Amino acid sequence: MINTFETNCCAQCQHTPQRPCPDRIDCLQDRPRCHEKEACHRQRLELMAQLRRETLTRPAIFVGTGTCGLGAGAGKTMAAVRRFLADRDLQADLIEVGCIGLCAAEPILDVQLPARTRVSFQQVTEDKVSSLLAAVLAGQIPADSVIAQHRGDGLEAWPDVWFLDEHPFFAPQQRIVLANCGLIDPASFDEYIARGGYQALAHVLRQNTSAELCDRIEQSGLRGRGGGGFPTGEKWKFALAAQADQKYLICNADEGDPGAFMDRAVIEGDPHRLLEGMAIGAYAIGATKAYVYIRAEYPLAIRRLKKAIAQARGAGLLGENILDSGFHLDIVIKQGAGAFVCGEETALIQSIEGKRGMPRPRPPFPAVQGLFGKPTIINNVETLANVPAIVSRGAEWFSAIGTANSKGTKVFALSGKVKLTGLIEVAMGTSLRQIIFDIGGGIPAGKSFKAVQIGGPSGGCIPAEHLDIEIDYESLKTVGAMMGSGGLVVMDEDTCMVDLAKFFMDFIQRESCGKCIPCREGTRRMLEILRRITRARRDETGTDALERFKGIMYLQRLAEVIKDTSLCGLGQTAPNPVLSTLRWFHDEYEAHIYERRCPAGACRELLEYRIDPQACKGCTLCAKKCPADAVRGVAKGPHYIIPEKCIGCGTCVQVCRFGAVIAE
Repeated sequence: MINTFETNCCAQCQHTPQRPCPDRIDCLQDRPRCHEKEACHRQRLELMAQLRRETLTRPAIFVGTGTCGLGAGAGKTMAAVRRFLADRDLQADLIEVGCIGLCAAEPILDVQLPARTRVSFQQVTEDKVSSLLAAVLAGQIPADSVIAQHRGDGLEAWPDVWFLDEHPFFAPQQRIVLANCGLIDPASFDEYIARGGYQALAHVLRQNTSAELCDRIEQSGLRGRGGGGFPTGEKWKFALAAQADQKYLICNADEGDPGAFMDRAVIEGDPHRLLEGMAIGAYAIGATKAYVYIRAEYPLAIRRLKKAIAQARGAGLLGENILDSGFHLDIVIKQGAGAFVCGEETALIQSIEGKRGMPRPRPPFPAVQGLFGKPTIINNVETLANVPAIVSRGAEWFSAIGTANSKGTKVFALSGKVKLTGLIEVAMGTSLRQIIFDIGGGIPAGKSFKAVQIGGPSGGCIPAEHLDIEIDYESLKTVGAMMGSGGLVVMDEDTCMVDLAKFFMDFIQRESCGKCIPCREGTRRMLEILRRITRARRDETGTDALERFKGIMYLQRLAEVIKDTSLCGLGQTAPNPVLSTLRWFHDEYEAHIYERRCPAGACRELLEYRIDPQACKGCTLCAKKCPADAVRGVAKGPHYIIPEKCIGCGTCVQVCRFGAVIAE
């Protein structure tokens, strides 16, 4: 009889992990082909139901242990659960899962009792574990911490608890890439199989040629999710047509954009989906070796990916003669040092080859001459994670989602000044307003929305008047932005757009590889101009004021030159944060330039400080702490600041206990 992939397929097959059965995928899915068909099929159904948690013999407790969960204290929550079970001598399964996406609610803990639906609870820190588990095991749901319950066929639902797909954060989403994240144990190979895993790979190896597979991906309309949006099927065809004795597939999991964590969460929560997508992609182009290029700062993702690769290889789904198809594939993990430029595909290739990560001139393009001079396809994590679903459900199904030119869904990392930060997946064509206000819950603390940065340092800022724009590759370009890898950073009224442009320009300048002069020197000059704009008059000497106005006159022109003459895509998009903020927030630049004033009050060097005599209690603390001796006054009497001596450090604001110091 079948057991799992760790043991024999069935009594008569006598296959082991060292000698895999070519029918093992079918044994655990809907087409049993082994010797004892009827009994095998019956036991398969029972096993699959157990692995999908449709039938339980004892309680199951799930803890989200992605990076976001662990950062919020999920490790301590896990330890508290173990202590609770040990102290009461209770038998329950404790399962680690990835991030379900609602990062603002971490640590998230789920409980499922036999015959009942699974329920998610938010912000379950270690001190809350005992009371929560005691209540749930007694049949009670604490209303103050419940998020929602999951749907389950044949399982009894909890009364007065809404379902996960009714929750405002999840209801507008359409999850394809994130379908398993937060639900399954990423370390369990069998659990991925139970949810249809590797069925797509088995199908294409048995029924499709590489050319047919490329056609299917092209018909689906899938475009690269790494930023460029190039049609994936068309890209694969270039490599398939190239003649070479060796071809490579590379998964770009470098993810260098500030505020982006999509790839990390997918790998941590569902690593086998990525491996299956890579295997299908490698078969499509004729590659026999693949690399996952991932930053070393993702230790948890790397650890789970290594385990998944070992499991897939042990099951005969990687290595030689996969499923008796004659197809061979080996997947290697290459850790990067976190250089932003290595997100550019030719610089990434240089890094894998052991060289300094610097872009190469194109043509020749990597699909013709890439890694080690061989035809190479580079796709990012999200692109490859879409592939198994397209193969399983059809190109027509995928192309029916989204807009005319942007098909499918897009994963975004929603962060910044928004109530519900986290990872979301929505259909292309969803508006920014729906993402920020319906899914994200709007702006906290009663503040007003100002802008959203999309596409990372190479993207642009979109103001409030364009909140109703539908997100797709073409529409974003009309407002000076780009899709990028999927970072969405929300800003409120307290954000200074000039300061934001300076932040991104500082990041880009430091991360420039230095190979081409426009990017290396041009971004440095732009950063200097932005720093002068946000500098107070008291900090200027000599001809500084003249240089300041001279630089301002050339800022836009310099940005356009960098955009037109840089070698790689990163350099060509480097000025975007400045260009988009100049376009939509020109009044803020004028306030900084002509009035030396920051409307948002964020540029500390431009702030002027004064003391409200009505609020001042004369405690003298501000006078004692002022490093410039700029505060005067007598004990128990109103104090004042000498503007000529004030250096604008803000120490007086920090130490005042009565809110008497005002920064304007």
